[in-house]
Amino acid sequence: MTGVRKWVAVLALAFLPACASSSSARVNPATALEPQLSVERFLQAANQRDLDAMGRLFGTAEGSYGDTGSTFGCAFKKIGSWFGGQACRTRQEVELRMDAIASILRHQDYTVTQQRMVAGRDHPTSQVVVDLRIDRERVVRGVPFVVVHGGDGRWLVQEVDLQRVMAGS
Repeated sequence: MTGVRKWVAVLALAFLPACASSSSARVNPATALEPQLSVERFLQAANQRDLDAMGRLFGTAEGSYGDTGSTFGCAFKKIGSWFGGQACRTRQEVELRMDAIASILRHQDYTVTQQRMVAGRDHPTSQVVVDLRIDRERVVRGVPFVVVHGGDGRWLVQEVDLQRVMAGS
């Protein structure tokens, strides 16, 4: 009986890796720099106060924040918002939010110090860590940007630790 148990245990261990779940949304290793490039473009747009570009580069897996939608599409979104969905944003809302972010992220230079995948997300997500040189005396180290792979194939900045930048640590 103990020989049979050992055999079953060996077979179970041999097939265990085949049972492991894997994410259906994989990112091509050749595109590993795309999250970093999105952060760099976002920082450049912030410095130039290009609120349109910032709005296109900021968002979630569902799409960019700057996509205000068509009038017809927004009518359906508004109805959906009554049931817990999100209504369309106006162009003014997008500009005001991006302008606030741009004023906080204003910098002289930056250095990307780290990039790593974020585990446990529904969509491929990376964290890009940046040191921001605000002026000659002040450098804000370790500012994390969370970047998500959108449904349209683009990488979008989803989160920025603005409090870290404002604290200047």
